[in-house]
Order: sequence, then C-alpha cells, then structure tokens
Amino acid sequence: MNADGPETPDGPVARLVERIDASPTPFHVVATAAALLRDAGFRPLGRDEDWSGATAGPGYVVRDGALVAWGAAGGGGPDAALRLIGAHTDSPNLRIRPRPDRGAAGFRQLGVEVYGGALLNSWLDRDLGVAGRAAVREDGGVAHRPFRSPGPVMRVPQLAIHLDREISANGLRLDPQQHLAPVWGLGDAREGDFREWVAGQVDVPADRVLAWDAMCFDVQPPEVLGVDGSLLAAPRLDDQASCWGALDALVAAAGSDGTAGAGGAAGAGATPVVVLFDHEEVGSSTATGASGAWLAQVLERRVLGLAGTRSDLLRSLAGSVLLSADMAHATHPNYPERHEPGHWIRLGGGPVVKHNVNERYATGSRGAALFREAAASAGVPVQDYSHRGDLPCGSTIGPIVAAGLSVDTVDVGMAQLSMHSAREVMATADVGLMVDAFTAWLAVPGTAGLS
Repeated sequence: MNADGPETPDGPVARLVERIDASPTPFHVVATAAALLRDAGFRPLGRDEDWSGATAGPGYVVRDGALVAWGAAGGGGPDAALRLIGAHTDSPNLRIRPRPDRGAAGFRQLGVEVYGGALLNSWLDRDLGVAGRAAVREDGGVAHRPFRSPGPVMRVPQLAIHLDREISANGLRLDPQQHLAPVWGLGDAREGDFREWVAGQVDVPADRVLAWDAMCFDVQPPEVLGVDGSLLAAPRLDDQASCWGALDALVAAAGSDGTAGAGGAAGAGATPVVVLFDHEEVGSSTATGASGAWLAQVLERRVLGLAGTRSDLLRSLAGSVLLSADMAHATHPNYPERHEPGHWIRLGGGPVVKHNVNERYATGSRGAALFREAAASAGVPVQDYSHRGDLPCGSTIGPIVAAGLSVDTVDVGMAQLSMHSAREVMATADVGLMVDAFTAWLAVPGTAGLS
C-alpha cells in the first residue's frame, strides 16, 4: 500500500524492494542491474574487447561494483550530447578484515572494519548476514565468485544497561575497534575459520580462497510501514534507491530495439547514460569511484565504437548535463532545529534539488532549471534543500564528475530519514515520483536550454 492506494506487484515500490533485497553489496547491485539490462535488450560489452561498431544501440559495461550503461546513440551521432544520471552502489557498513578470526570469553568472533560514515549504533543487536565475493584460484588464473549467506550468521551484541548505568545520561559511546566485533559462534577462535566458511559458500577447497571482499548486511527485508502504508523502511536506500530509479528511467528512455522508448531521448537528439559508481562513501578516489578515469574512458570508447573521434567526444560533452542522484535529508520531526529555516524537506514531497554555495553539491542554476523543467513536464513536484550554515555539509559524486568531465550538473535526491543507518526510511510515494522525474530528465532534447 501507499498513500495513493494499493500498488501493483510490478509497481515502482515493489520493484525497488525486490532489487534492494537481492543486492546486499555493490557486486550484487551490479549483477542485478546487468540482468535487468540484458532482459531489456541492452548489449553487454567486455572491458577488454573491441567495441568497434558495437555501441550504436543500448549497451553496458561492468567493472567490479560499478557499471556504465547507455541507450541508443542520439540523432547527432558520436557528437550528440549526453543526458547522464550518476549514482553509487555502496553504502556504509561493517566489512570483514583479511585475518578476521578472533574471540574472547568463549565466543568466536570476527574482526570488522567500519566502511564509510556508518551510524554505528544501528548495527547493534541486528541479525546480520555476510555477502560479497571471493577471489578463487582456478586453472590458469584467479576468478571472483559472489556469495551471500542464506540467513543470519552473526550479531553485534550491545552491553546490558545493568553494566552501563551511565548510558541514559551520557549516551552510547562505541569504540569501532573494541565494541563492534560480531559474535558468530561459541568456542575458541581458530585461524582460518572464516576462510573455510567462505570456501563453503563458493564451493571450493579452503586453500583455493585467496582473498575476499566481504561485508555484513541486515537480513531483515525491506518493509512498507505506517498506518497508511506511506513509508518504506529498508537497508541501503542511500544510494540504491537512486540506482534503481536511474536504471528504470534508462530502460524507458532507450528501448531494447535500439530506438527511443517512452522517454524519447534518442529521437530527440541526446544519448541517455547511467553510471553507477562504487566507493562514494569513502571519497570516490578509486578505480571504480567517481574520481577515477573509468567513466571518461568508457565514454571515449563508446564514441570511438561509433567511428567518432576524441573531438566528437569533447563536442558531445560541451552540450551534456549530469543529474547526480543521491539521497537527501528530510526534515526530522524530532530535531527540527538541525535544519535550515525556509528549506524544510517533506517525505512524499517529490525530488529534492540540493544546493551548496561551497560546491559540496554541484547544482548550478542551469542544471537546476533544466531539472525543474523536466520534472514539470512529468507533473512531478520539486523541493529545494540548503544545509544549515553552522553544520558541516556532506557531498556527492556531483562535484567530482562535474570537474572531471566539465559538464553542467544538478544534484538531486529523494528525501529520507536515518541516513547511513543500517536501516533507512523514505516515502513510498517518492519512489514513483523519482522514476518519473528521472525518465523525463533523460528525455531532455539535445542541448536544450544550454546557452
């Protein structure tokens, strides 16, 4: 249910719930996204293959926990402007160390490291699974195999109040080194326990498991809640909600037959592109993060695959616009003083354009105006966020990509509470509004409004 009545089983909220539940890690996000794109007729391209003549129609390329996908080439050919949406696949969590086996007081435990700006208290007393990928020795080399525990295997137990009588007065204080090691069994810790467990998950002998990227996740599935069904509680809304909204918009804008779909972007002269980066939560300075060279390389290879030149790419970028899609802060009803007066944000009020004069968000007046026009064409309301001046402001991929590609940019997100918690909250109504607005954005024609 949502505020507008029952949703169909294939509606936007149901799709989002299914995809988040299938995607506990960035590697699972990309695998789920690739399956979605293949089903829609997009062509997978390998990083090491020749793309000559292969990029005119809808296609995509994957690298680890990141993905770039595009629709049919715009009417102007290799120099056609791009309509981009960028988001990120990662979320703050607890990640398993390379030598994690430890224990105390008769418990088997695992060493973990905090990834990103996690709300640490939200990871306490939750049933946690482990998912990721293992690097496995195979004949002739090394291969990655994904894994996901079929259920909960660990828990970070909180100290009883009887042993922490000052918690009510002084608040909860967590040392990330000392207090977050999950328990995952009884008995004495033994070196190699976790390696053997991973080996069982990917069905190989333990001595063939060379390394892993493993992370904890809350096994509780997403749930629609509220007396009116108006709220969605889920893990990893930041930023999987944006990832799935962007991909739904791309599939609508770039049909599987190589022509424009419902969005009509290709026919209008622009090429729709979606990029899902990894590592945004830790600064983006990685091979698959927004600070890396990968997006620019993929865009150039796509142009070369169309028999274009680097000059064509630069002309394309001159007329291109990026929508940086990341979640936004709703005004918290219990902490209204933490928000800028006159810029309160409402759950269910539609997409949020994020502004910051110190360029923590990359929104400029041109990008903001184009997004407002696109949203208005779809009948979608728009809100404006400005951060309180006496609090540090977060950031997004927007400023990084805007600087790297020199493209006009607008930072947009959907309102939520509990950002960076193991479990976050947004409005069910905003899911459909997001998809509608993103689809309209990809339909912005050519260099419209760029003067």
